[in-house]
Amino acid sequence: MGDTQIETRTFGKDGPSITAVGLGGEGVLRTFGKTDEAKAVIREAVAQGINYFDSARAYAGSQEYYGTVWTPDPELRNGVFQASKSASRDREGALADLEDTFVKMGTDRLDLWQIHDVRTEADLEAISGPGGALEAFREAKDKGKVRFIGVTGHQDPEILTRAVREWPVDSVMMPVNPAEGALSGFLDTTLPQAREKGIAVIGMKILGQSHYIRPEGGLTADLLIRYALAQAIDVAIVGCSSPQEVKTLAEAGRDPRPMSEEEQNTLVEAFRPHARRLAFYRGVH
Repeated sequence: MGDTQIETRTFGKDGPSITAVGLGGEGVLRTFGKTDEAKAVIREAVAQGINYFDSARAYAGSQEYYGTVWTPDPELRNGVFQASKSASRDREGALADLEDTFVKMGTDRLDLWQIHDVRTEADLEAISGPGGALEAFREAKDKGKVRFIGVTGHQDPEILTRAVREWPVDSVMMPVNPAEGALSGFLDTTLPQAREKGIAVIGMKILGQSHYIRPEGGLTADLLIRYALAQAIDVAIVGCSSPQEVKTLAEAGRDPRPMSEEEQNTLVEAFRPHARRLAFYRGVH
């Protein structure tokens, strides 16, 4: 572990203190049959002082991997902020997903449960309509099964902004990277709306699933993480495939050098000519 602690930020207006970098649910966690490797990554994140941990039912064995670490050591689980997600659009399906998450993770609660990957008008209507998943999320929070509820999306910033504006969510997860800095939508519309509402912002797609990393050109994981942390977000999550990658993530969270506006602009301009292609996760509209 480094000599200094990872920067911490408040989750939303008055939530708990979380580390500015978190372990994403991608990387080795989005696999099956790699329990030893996944446990090594999770344990390294804990050892480095990271306390935000991401997963989703859609992320292969991620929830089971966490279960192999938290179940034998409940106190370790109690010291972290554990998030997961459900992509079910109806109430019954979402509630079933939550119970499945509890079983696989070996826990009886989540710190954050998120409505996963909201993309379309049809998603908004199904989730918020009678018998929709939003009912399950509100019920789970009211019963104390989850501390906070959130929404995630990476395809359509207008749709995600509507969810932020219209739904009683405590957080939003969205893409935060230089390609987004060159495009309109997530960073200049969804993010300000979330800040105005006082909800937490979780940055994802920080490294573009590692497609953005070009060490020979100076485009390193550290630089991209620092760019994300320079935005008005609460935590930047990155999926890791090895303990060494976790260390890189943690060190970026300890870096005392804020990225200047000039540095940010230079990075964005380098992405601008190819920004639409680089934001591949947005899909085709």
